[in-house]
Amino acid sequence: MDALESFVASPAAHDLLAIVKGARNGLVYGVKIRFPHALVMALLFHKGDWKAKATFVLKATKSHALNLMKFVTAYKTLMLLQRKVNGGKERSLDTFVAGALGGYMTFGERTAVNEQIVLYVASRVLASFLPRASPVPPRPSVASGQPAGPIRPVPPAAVPFSLFASVAWGMVMWVFRNRGETLQGGLVNSMSYLYVDSDHWKNLKTLLWHNK
Repeated sequence: MDALESFVASPAAHDLLAIVKGARNGLVYGVKIRFPHALVMALLFHKGDWKAKATFVLKATKSHALNLMKFVTAYKTLMLLQRKVNGGKERSLDTFVAGALGGYMTFGERTAVNEQIVLYVASRVLASFLPRASPVPPRPSVASGQPAGPIRPVPPAAVPFSLFASVAWGMVMWVFRNRGETLQGGLVNSMSYLYVDSDHWKNLKTLLWHNK
């Protein structure tokens, strides 16, 4: 256990473990967000018996949580890879590239859950260009991660939505990194949990069990 704690605290392992914690935070946040929403929707609108309602809730929660975990993993991995290629330096466009590729790979399929998430992200990007009476408090700096697997082929009919998802995620990641004060406060808090908090831990407990 002492050797494991020492590895977790090692600066040499930080970039790799930041991806691990990012995946953990994505999974946890996806469950926290989707489960209560799906439960309310099932109770109010979903037809069928309790088993069918429970299946609907679990399926929607699983889809949201796993895709968010995959996106955070892909984004942080791609950010790390780009930094490695550029001699340890991060360029402004890196966040857009990582967000766009991550969005295409994980949210490019047009399912009900993915469409809802992509439309939410796109609306927040558009709203970020509207002036705000009181700006959101500045967010902490964000670190990064390393690439995901190859992009799987998408049927021609799905291409427009896949490209829309890609651009939406690329834009929201760029805006978060470069103009975070223009985003809606709730989204900033969510993204800080996923992409900022996952770069910090003190021990094995705060790496895998507790966020802080």
